[in-house]
Amino acid sequence: MKHKVMGVINLIHETDELEGLTQGRCLATVPFGARYRLIDFVLSSMVNSGISKVAVFAHTKYRSLMDHLGSGKHWDLQHRQSGLFVLPPATDDIQEISRGDLYHFYQQRDYFNRASLDYVVITRSHMVCNIDFEKVIQFHLEREADITVVCKQQSDLMSGKARKVKLNEEGRITAIQDHYGRMPSDISSMEMYVMRKDLLMELVETSLAQGQDHLVRHAIFSRLDQLNVYGYMYEGYLGVVNTVGSYYRNNMNLLDPDVWKELFYQPGPIFTKVKDEPPARYLGSSKVTNSLIANGCRIEGTVVNSILFRGVHVQKGAIVSNSIVMQNGIIGEDSFLQHSILDKDVRVEAERDIRGAASAPFLAGKRKII
Repeated sequence: MKHKVMGVINLIHETDELEGLTQGRCLATVPFGARYRLIDFVLSSMVNSGISKVAVFAHTKYRSLMDHLGSGKHWDLQHRQSGLFVLPPATDDIQEISRGDLYHFYQQRDYFNRASLDYVVITRSHMVCNIDFEKVIQFHLEREADITVVCKQQSDLMSGKARKVKLNEEGRITAIQDHYGRMPSDISSMEMYVMRKDLLMELVETSLAQGQDHLVRHAIFSRLDQLNVYGYMYEGYLGVVNTVGSYYRNNMNLLDPDVWKELFYQPGPIFTKVKDEPPARYLGSSKVTNSLIANGCRIEGTVVNSILFRGVHVQKGAIVSNSIVMQNGIIGEDSFLQHSILDKDVRVEAERDIRGAASAPFLAGKRKII
């Protein structure tokens, strides 16, 4: 990237309605697409755009986050001239942790001040997309914007929840939903913000001095008439994944080859933590149609329109249809699974019949035995 830009992935108070899927993990590390995590998409987009210094502001349940990200080597962020930094809350006090993201940015102000970078890209983790931030920065400079918000015109968010925004003819944002309401607009904020680092630090200190501690609600929303806030229209695939329904529908969309190719390879590849697993094994009794099967799986039964993560075992006579089975799941002999989401290490005993609905899939938490 020509311009000096740092990345911030903000996990503080990220909207989460994934029920059991986030009982023991944060939203950023929810498994997605047979071998990825949600955070992989925005992190890979930053790396592909030439952003080599990225801070992840962790908030709660971040053990799996630190395990997944490690030193950042899978995203080529382990070198001396670059870096991936996971920044947990600076305090254990519950009242302090519950405060807004601006407060936590302030607690880590030394990190921002030490970085000799001019611009900052702030994102969330639940926007599944493959975006070129270089184009966003160029748009930001051409418009001489104070803040640029990445937006998407999409009437169907596939059950996901996002803030609505309104733009005028010049592309300036004139209104942002305080939260997820019913603003009459088909343009949604992708919760991605570009601004100068010194402006961010100024907004942090000014807002906190006024008793305000939320980036969007206080620092941006309340200053739309004072700052030049522009909307950059993103044209690629977007999946807003923060509810069970949106998680299911966006995973199922990956079975469309066109969606898969666009999301995972354009404009750059999506990286994730590499695990050395043997290839999937298909026995003579197996039958697989229109499904994503990760490494390490053993298929003896039938799999139709489904996504199986690493190490899943579908035993003889079992049928898995329109379902998502996460790592090391076992589907017992002659069982039937339809419109379901099974978290890691779930075991379905023999001859079970489990049926959800496309609009309300059955959900089983980690290590559950059914």
